[in-house]
Amino acid sequence: MDIHEYQAKQLLAQFGVAVAPGAVAFTPEQAVYVATELGGSRWAVKAQIHSGARGKAGGIKLCSHYKEVRQAAQDLIGKRLVTTQNAPDGQPIQRVYIEVATPYEKEFYLGFVLDRKAERVRVIASKHGGMEIEEIVKTDPNAVIQTVVEPAVGLQAFQAREIAFQLGLNIKQVARATTTILGAYRAFRDCDALMLEINPLVLTADDNILALDAKMSFDDNALFRRPNIAAMHDASQQDPREAQAAEHNLNYIGLDGEIGCIVNGAGLAMATMDMIKHAGGSPANFLDVGGGASPERVATAFRLVLSDENVKSVLVNIFAGINRCDWVAEGVVQAVKETEIKVPLVVRLAGTNVEAGRKIIRESGIPIISAETLGEAAAKAVAACRDHKASLAAAQ
Repeated sequence: MDIHEYQAKQLLAQFGVAVAPGAVAFTPEQAVYVATELGGSRWAVKAQIHSGARGKAGGIKLCSHYKEVRQAAQDLIGKRLVTTQNAPDGQPIQRVYIEVATPYEKEFYLGFVLDRKAERVRVIASKHGGMEIEEIVKTDPNAVIQTVVEPAVGLQAFQAREIAFQLGLNIKQVARATTTILGAYRAFRDCDALMLEINPLVLTADDNILALDAKMSFDDNALFRRPNIAAMHDASQQDPREAQAAEHNLNYIGLDGEIGCIVNGAGLAMATMDMIKHAGGSPANFLDVGGGASPERVATAFRLVLSDENVKSVLVNIFAGINRCDWVAEGVVQAVKETEIKVPLVVRLAGTNVEAGRKIIRESGIPIISAETLGEAAAKAVAACRDHKASLAAAQ
């Protein structure tokens, strides 16, 4: 789960990381009020979306007058911002963050990530702030500073000081940078984060170290013990289909293909996608209906898959253990009748009550294409997809 910049800064501040004064606004009028309350003579108006590279896309505007603050907020709120890191149609801006524009002398990069290969937290830093870490690695690999944290003891003060010295800071600056690095690590660890990025981390003229931007991502599986973080979830930043799936406890990820997939079990879903690719097609989604594939859940899964206009055929692949094939078959029939499916449907059932399930499919009177093996089902789904596309083209 991702959160907004202002939310990440609120968390970081709780762990002793210094941030510039700021507050969130949902309307242009509220943005002006926030600026007057913050004081100062220059403000940054920042679009709040779950994406980096906002500045390059026009999502961060510097203002020196209240009228400019109002105009900047008006230009951003209610629009969609397209960056190099998000979807082609961008993400909606529903709020802006008004922050006192603090002059600074140097920019740095500081990040924390869960390195699954090393099974450790990896700290990444660089003198080149304001750039994406991928760009830094390409342009100057030697400028990337990395430290691996031993989980039994956590990030130690001497490690934080070493990072600070390698950033080229003096003694006074190192002390403050050490506090910042250790505080950021504690925020990462204690909030069950998967990624924390402060870019840029800046050095001000009076030797303060400030987090000028912040991104955080969290482990969804740990949110049950972090209700304060779970409450920060903004569903508007998700693919609407993924948000709908989450409401029904379905695991869904939208892809760019043309064959919709409804499968029980994550491993089987991955295998189904692989077989579709092997047969020459492309999956439109990953969808795991889970162990309790009741007729209602299957019907919901159908509506979700068919909401994608790119879908030209649907493959249902169920291997019933905890599930029952007759339940799934009932769900398939119910879904087809409710949604008036207009694309070919391939169904492969195996496992518990498979014969009863196949009988329900046969006697439904619905033109469903049956298959007994995964390979056969994938091949039929790809062929049906091609035939449907050809018929659409001929009708135009």
